[in-house]
This record gives sequence, structure tokens and C-alpha cells, in this order.
Amino acid sequence: MNTVDAKRVLETALICAPLPVSVRDLRALFDDALGTDTVKGLLLELQQDWALRGVELVHVASGWRFQSRPEMRVYLDRLHPEKPPRYTRAALETLAIIAYKQPVTRGDIEDIRGVTVNSLLIKQFEDRGWVEVIGHRETVGRPALLATTRQFLDDLGLQSLDQLPAMQAGVPQQDLFKALDAAAEAPATPDAPAVTAAVAQDAVAPQTAAAEEKDGADAPQTAAVQDTDGRDGQGSLLPQV
Repeated sequence: MNTVDAKRVLETALICAPLPVSVRDLRALFDDALGTDTVKGLLLELQQDWALRGVELVHVASGWRFQSRPEMRVYLDRLHPEKPPRYTRAALETLAIIAYKQPVTRGDIEDIRGVTVNSLLIKQFEDRGWVEVIGHRETVGRPALLATTRQFLDDLGLQSLDQLPAMQAGVPQQDLFKALDAAAEAPATPDAPAVTAAVAQDAVAPQTAAAEEKDGADAPQTAAVQDTDGRDGQGSLLPQV
């Protein structure tokens, strides 16, 4: 099979795939006649072929996929004008703590944020496929250890946790929450843009503070609702690193 035909096969498989496809699975398209390096080279060529189009080929944690470019979202959103409920600031802070400090227990999160963590909040992220229990800490009560999943990285358009923005004290972190919230609204599919690593790289970690949460603060709210911790959105409860 020549290069043109091989790229056509890869292109077709990736466009039709509902989820990212690993190089190992892509090799199966050719009965393993093509080596890993060859397939990777073809994918990079294919990536260049789509460089000027509204759809791009990207490499995420679970493999390769086609997705619409972020700048196309303003147009694609017009096809689906109704937005799903967004996560509260408290929920996004909790998710950020898990992402940066994993593995962590619910108690660890409460120590950092200074408030009680609603168990339903954690369940939301588990149901979403962003957080999972990877073990238990050998201490009294054997609390569950929480960590993020490959799906979390896929929805942020990242290949690994190393691509999360480095924490820097004293710099606003609004873009990180914006990236997480955008991923919550529009999971990555060929018809919905993923939150790319470039967006995430603009985000940094916030400073530590303490606040009291209201009842039900961890439930998803609409886009216009004020932060349910009673703050104005300028402060944060994440630690400095």
C-alpha cells in the first residue's frame, strides 16, 4: 500500500471513530504491516494536510482524533444554542485541586479549601468520567484516593498531566476555570471543539483563602449565576505552589 492510500485509510478511520484511537489500534487497520514509527509519521503528515481547515487532527491522552478548531466554536454553538448547566466555582476549584495534587482524599481537598466538600460534587465528576478512585490511603477509615482520568485529559485536549499549566503564585487563574468550564459545556467530538493545550497553558494556580459555603453550593448552576461560595469570583481557595 502506498503512502496516499495509507493516509486515506487512517483519515477515514479517525473521522468515523467516536473516540480517540491509539496508534496500536490504527496499526490493526493494516494487519500490523506498518510499524509504529511509520503510522506516527503518516499521522503527522495527515495533521499537516488538515492544517488550514476548520477541523484538526490532534494527539490526546487516549490516542488521535479529529476535532473542530477552537475558533470554530462560535459558529458551531449556533447549531445548539441551549447551553447545559455549568459547574460552580467551588466545583471547578475542587477539580483543579484533584488535578494538581492527585492522588488526594476528600479530606485533603477540605483541608486545602477550608470548607466541607459535598459528596455529590465528587460524584458529578465521577459520572462525567473525569475523576476516579485509584486506591485507598492506609490510615484510619481508609479514605478513597481520587485522581483524574484519561477522559479528563482528552476533554482538555492534553496528552498528559505534564501539559497542565505550571502553578505560579499571584497570577490570575481565570483561564484555567474557563478551560474546565468550556470542557464541561462542550466535550470534545468532531462536531464540538476541545479545550486545547494552548488554552490551558494560559491558566495558572490561585492563592489560598478560606470561605464558608452555602447549602447546595456544589450543585451545577446556570451560566449567569454568581459563585455560590458567596465570593465575587476574584479570590480562590487553591494553594500556592
